[in-house]
Amino acid sequence: MIPDAFQTFYHAQYGTRWEGLLHALMQAPVRCLRLNGFSGCEVSEEEEQLPEMPHCIYPSNDFEPSLQPSGVMDYYRMDPASLIPALALDVKEGDRVLDMCSAPGGKALILAEALGGNGHLTTNEWSRARKEKLRNILKAYIPKTTFSNIRVTGHDASKWGLFEPDQYNRILLDAPCSSERHVLHQAVELKKWKPSRSKQLAHRQYALLCSALMSCKPGGRIVYSTCSLSMLENDETIRRLIKKKGDRFQCHTELNPAYGEVTEFGWQILPDSQSGWGPMYWSVLEHT
Repeated sequence: MIPDAFQTFYHAQYGTRWEGLLHALMQAPVRCLRLNGFSGCEVSEEEEQLPEMPHCIYPSNDFEPSLQPSGVMDYYRMDPASLIPALALDVKEGDRVLDMCSAPGGKALILAEALGGNGHLTTNEWSRARKEKLRNILKAYIPKTTFSNIRVTGHDASKWGLFEPDQYNRILLDAPCSSERHVLHQAVELKKWKPSRSKQLAHRQYALLCSALMSCKPGGRIVYSTCSLSMLENDETIRRLIKKKGDRFQCHTELNPAYGEVTEFGWQILPDSQSGWGPMYWSVLEHT
């Protein structure tokens, strides 16, 4: 049973769309298998690839990632929408990259591949348990020679900018969020849900964004993302950053990704769309 307060909160944001969106959220999430670029494997012609994502396939029921002779796993299972914020960061070889809230690690793998062993990647996760899971994922998918260029840390990312200002030219902030799709499938979590939760998370997300802005070099790029439906945690968090620190960055809303609906300050993929992916929100910021 979905609480009335939950229904009221999201209906106020999505209006007549909410009923169909809720139905889509209650379905099993869509997952793809993304080819690990370090594995030496290739996608076969028989496998169904996702449009505009040539290294991703729809898994068959009996397909599971496996260890390859190269010593790493071949595929990583994830929501296809989760790839897009990492790709939007536009990492190049030689970049200094910070993944501020990195667990479970799927986006970090994309960033590591883009560096090509030439550059530096810092992956951070405050939760000790999630940090260890992150480390295990990275070790399973990244060769030892490349792993030497990757740092795994467990700091409070909201304070990162105080200790490493102007250090990174690429920062991914996939922020902790309401994660409503997960909550809807967990009765215990749904029972604990309150309208104030999103507002509290938005305060935390704003602090993380300010920290990212401090750590980003002039001319660098920040991608902010959440898997939240709440506008408080998405465009409204960016709006607050613009109001307070808008002289320090620009939103790149003129970009045209293959997937997603345009919002005021970014894009959003919702599961009631044809793809069934998401939710996923992201905004691209350039440090001026």
